[in-house]
Amino acid sequence: MASGGLQLLGFVMAFLGWIGIIISTAMPQWKMASYAGDNIVTAQALYEGLWMSCAMQSTGQIQCKVYDSLLKLEGNLQATRALMVASILLGLVGLFVAVTGMKCMKCMEDDQVKKMRMAVFGGVIFIISGLAALVATSWYGNRVARAFYDPFTPVNTRFEFGSALFIGWAASSLALLGGSFLCCSCPRRETSYPPTRGYPKNASSTGKDYV
Repeated sequence: MASGGLQLLGFVMAFLGWIGIIISTAMPQWKMASYAGDNIVTAQALYEGLWMSCAMQSTGQIQCKVYDSLLKLEGNLQATRALMVASILLGLVGLFVAVTGMKCMKCMEDDQVKKMRMAVFGGVIFIISGLAALVATSWYGNRVARAFYDPFTPVNTRFEFGSALFIGWAASSLALLGGSFLCCSCPRRETSYPPTRGYPKNASSTGKDYV
């Protein structure tokens, strides 16, 4: 019963992490214009994401522009896109696999060992999905930090971490923890002993005893 609760907790955490990864990928606030130092801009706030760049006016109006061409983008941005999309697709596969192996589901009830192995396999997929998202967000954040502290970067073009990065870090951590909890439901190998053979009973003599 305890393993079933741990399995359910792991599935919920992994599912919430997968949803968070989707939200992080779609958000345009991967980095935002910095207002540190002399870079004080009160008219608008600038954001950049994986798919578009946005500007929010002081009136609250937001204008976004989708990137024109995929070939004109930086290689680092294309790699980050690919990792996040791969993380989402892997999480989708892990979702279906883990649901098949959940104890509360009726499918594959005739073979509990295979059912638990499906849950473990789904947990492994969720771990890979979380690692892909963690690498993508950390790589992007490292580039933002290096550009911010680079003395050759103009002050008016410096960016800081956006909210999408923090959501991506939290979501990837949930996916990793949830996948690890699912892997904890791995069936233990029981030591099998050969069946004991009973000694044959002495056959009762049917013949007559002679004195």
